[in-house]
Amino acid sequence: MPWGCGFPASPGLQVKQYGQCAERPWRTPVISARDTFVLAAFAAAMLSSPAALGQISDNVVKIGVLTDMNGPASTPTGEGSVTAAQMAVDDFGGTVLGKPVTVISGDEQLKADIGAAIARRWYDTEQVDLIVDVPVSAVGLAVQNVANEKQKLFITHSTGTADFHGKFCSPYAMQWVFDTRALAVGTAQAVVKRGGDSWFFITDDYAFGHSLEKDASAVIIKNGGKVLGSVRPPLATPDLSSFILQAQASRAKIIGIAGGPPNNMNEIKTGAEFGVFKGGQQMAALLALITDIHALGLPAAQGLLLTTSFYWDMDDKTREWSKRYFAKMNRMPTMWQAGVYSSVMSYLNAVKDSGTDEPLKVAAKMREKPIEDFFARNGRLREDNLMVHDLVLVEVKKPEESKYPWDYYKILATISGEEAFGPPDPACPLVTK
Repeated sequence: MPWGCGFPASPGLQVKQYGQCAERPWRTPVISARDTFVLAAFAAAMLSSPAALGQISDNVVKIGVLTDMNGPASTPTGEGSVTAAQMAVDDFGGTVLGKPVTVISGDEQLKADIGAAIARRWYDTEQVDLIVDVPVSAVGLAVQNVANEKQKLFITHSTGTADFHGKFCSPYAMQWVFDTRALAVGTAQAVVKRGGDSWFFITDDYAFGHSLEKDASAVIIKNGGKVLGSVRPPLATPDLSSFILQAQASRAKIIGIAGGPPNNMNEIKTGAEFGVFKGGQQMAALLALITDIHALGLPAAQGLLLTTSFYWDMDDKTREWSKRYFAKMNRMPTMWQAGVYSSVMSYLNAVKDSGTDEPLKVAAKMREKPIEDFFARNGRLREDNLMVHDLVLVEVKKPEESKYPWDYYKILATISGEEAFGPPDPACPLVTK
């Protein structure tokens, strides 16, 4: 075969000229013992290096924060969730396996069709590897369907329906912060044990609200209480007066608020205006976030019981991260926003440890290690892809009890993850029968 021009022949070799180039006869190379040792050491080093084995699709790891940027859920999620995701990427170092990590965001407007369309475009054409956040449950379930179809990862933080890891569970979708059962155990069980044994629900009329009512009702009845009825206002109902009047007329000891922002805080505010508390009834929020309490104010929210996955002022670790977050957002993080950071950090560590961004391999790696960070205590990602961790029952402080800005909660009890979340739902096909 022709030997390229510019490569001189070795001494002692005969070459046959072809014009300006020469043909070099084949001779078996002689490799010394030293060369063999060097090559073997190099190969071993390459095989043992995660970066060398790293397989990153499209040479970039892209995380999409799909959230509510301008609507009623934008304060507890929104730009704060984007900030939390970027903080995790920055703290991780901005690269994984030698490839850059980028964060993009999209506004799903709390509409399932818009959320699904954005998720499909991200997975199909924008090489997004992981979608996070996604309020509310209806949108979360729609995005989960797209993740299943495209075989890409999705971690939800502000989708609470227990069906997410139950009958609709998926190897590609994880639930990181809470579910409706956990909140029901934390709030409803504690209130019944304190004597609040008759309930009437004001339930937001969408999947999340329905799940909260169902799970709380089961806990109430199991603990000897009664559910006297419910009403179901649509999301973002401007006038809640008629629903509050029906709850008052039930004469239930406890008016359960089964919903999220903005209805939940408007219901508490309207209830106070209509004299619910003065009439001897009490409200219990099955979901309330610290930004809700901040907006409502301690005079109106004082005494409210609720369960949360995260409180910024719980210990030194929560305070250190939350103060960094506050410097960027000028408000303290919700449990959803803190959970975004926790899950993104866990995901990036799993990519690093597994040497790939292949979805199922990364998910499997995430399930291998305990999750113990400023957000999660005694956390683990279960086989049904629910992240089980401890929760806390809190009571909103009276104004005179608050010593500094955002000092809103008294921690009453810690609820173990096993107690709060319960066993895996056998309806989930991922659960070993």
